[in-house]
Amino acid sequence: MSIYTILAAPIAATTEEKNSEFLTFLHPVTSRDEAMVHVDGYRKQYPDAAHVCWTYVIGNTRQPQTQAFSDDGEPSGTAGKPMLHVLTERELGNSLAVVVRYFGGVKLGAGGLVRAYSGAVSAAVNCAQLVEVTPCIHIHITVDFAKETKIRHLVNTYQGQVLHVDYAMQVTLQISLAAAQAELFTQQVINETAGDALVHIDD
Repeated sequence: MSIYTILAAPIAATTEEKNSEFLTFLHPVTSRDEAMVHVDGYRKQYPDAAHVCWTYVIGNTRQPQTQAFSDDGEPSGTAGKPMLHVLTERELGNSLAVVVRYFGGVKLGAGGLVRAYSGAVSAAVNCAQLVEVTPCIHIHITVDFAKETKIRHLVNTYQGQVLHVDYAMQVTLQISLAAAQAELFTQQVINETAGDALVHIDD
């Protein structure tokens, strides 16, 4: 689970190719349902458009939870797929791109369409404000009371966060930590507690 970027806010951009106008809209989304609500909204907003093409990526672009695209009547592979390619190349996760095309009377051909749609999304991404996301995971650690301070110190060293603490026969700390650090952190916990710690990572 690597670091990826998301949109700080929705953005719109307009590009033109041989009299055809391409209106591009980018939205941060976290589910297919949310993405499709936006797509339906643009279809209603621009009922006279020739095409309303779209693509989305949910999660990290390198290991997406789900992704999809639509050419909406353009020749297969000339719109949605090039748009998705831009989101993937720019590592823009949890995002939806919609391109509304008004036909200008000049056919662009397959290569021209691919360039136009990918260029439209690239132009919008260039204008967008992006935020870096570090995927985090939750870890539960159960240790003797005497070792709680040591665990807290390790959490600080790895820039993690103690979310919750349970005191019973032993102490259980629930921790949020960057996923990339989890293996090193867990190993160090076991070393520092001489193997006494019970470590459970949430799926």
